[in-house]
Amino acid sequence: MTVRIAPSILSADFARLADAVAEAEAGGADWVHVDVMDGHFVPNITIGVPVVAALRRVTKLPLDVHLMIEQPERFVDAFVDAGADWLTVHQEASVHLHRTVERIRQLGAHPGVSINPATPTSVLHEILPYVDLVLVMSVNPGFGGQRFIPTSSAKIAALRQQLDERGLWPIELEVDGGITPETAGDVVAAGATVLVAGAAVFNDRSTVAENIRRLRAATGVPAGS
Repeated sequence: MTVRIAPSILSADFARLADAVAEAEAGGADWVHVDVMDGHFVPNITIGVPVVAALRRVTKLPLDVHLMIEQPERFVDAFVDAGADWLTVHQEASVHLHRTVERIRQLGAHPGVSINPATPTSVLHEILPYVDLVLVMSVNPGFGGQRFIPTSSAKIAALRQQLDERGLWPIELEVDGGITPETAGDVVAAGATVLVAGAAVFNDRSTVAENIRRLRAATGVPAGS
């Protein structure tokens, strides 16, 4: 089993974003997670296409772009053109979800679908065969640094069981929200394969490399396994 660490730049210093990403890459990160918020679907505004394009120029790591926006189908072409390798949209935000994920794949990126904490996993039944990633929000989206919602572990486990029973094991099961060395082990035990961590990676308590090392140690899965 491989577990990937995807530092979220939402918690990085935006005044030195390229340096922060370089520190994450040198420190053993597997992906770079980019949270795009529009102030409508979630109560915050973050970044857009130009920042993704800028990040693409400064890192070789896969860019894992999470669209927390209304009508994401309007922007998938632009984000893939900017350099997104993985592009995730919300089930709650896309009326024609199958069409949207198929467009992402057609453009050459890996399509993903995300669900909020109050959304049941059952809504994903029809779309699962068409995506490469499922993202479980373990906090209410919109802000970094929130506490992990404890019931998320059971939700992750239910999705893992569903993926395994349907033979969809290549699909990445990503978790975003409240991931720390204290919660990482539980979510990996529940079946997660990608951990998004913002405040646990980018903080003034330790170096980025040390924070990534602690997260990986907490998973119990060595790098590259």
